[in-house]
Amino acid sequence: MAGTSPWADAVPAEWWERLAARLIEALVFGIVYYILFIALWAVFRTVGMMDVFGGRLPGVLAWAAAGLGYAGYDWWAHWRHGRTFGKAIMRIRLAPRGVPARALLKRSLVYPGPVMLMGIPVANLVAGMLLFGVGMLILIDKPLERGPHDRLAGTRVVKDLR
Repeated sequence: MAGTSPWADAVPAEWWERLAARLIEALVFGIVYYILFIALWAVFRTVGMMDVFGGRLPGVLAWAAAGLGYAGYDWWAHWRHGRTFGKAIMRIRLAPRGVPARALLKRSLVYPGPVMLMGIPVANLVAGMLLFGVGMLILIDKPLERGPHDRLAGTRVVKDLR
């Protein structure tokens, strides 16, 4: 049917389901961050480089690696399965199916991509405000409830009623 939305019959995911999915994923990637931080801290302390960036280098690199890993995982999971493990637990998914990988990459770089900047002083404030802003835009965008990352990719998060 011409002019109809690709998700016209899809039930939108509730904001709290989306938030819960991200919190589940953040818990896992937070653990990855702390493991990386401890390992990098030990390496930099051993080689005598703890004074670089005022002792912040292990944190900066751990945030960058964990953030890059999270954004990469977000892209891959949506491209391959239409959802991440957090979305699978919450029984929600991305619609429509079959979004091009390039569009999903843009989506992942807008959100959760800014997590890569969280270890850099001042940039972490900007990244945090961006992530908060994305969440707020999802709440106020009625009736589609899409964030800028969804609009960029032409997607929407819906309940997985299969």
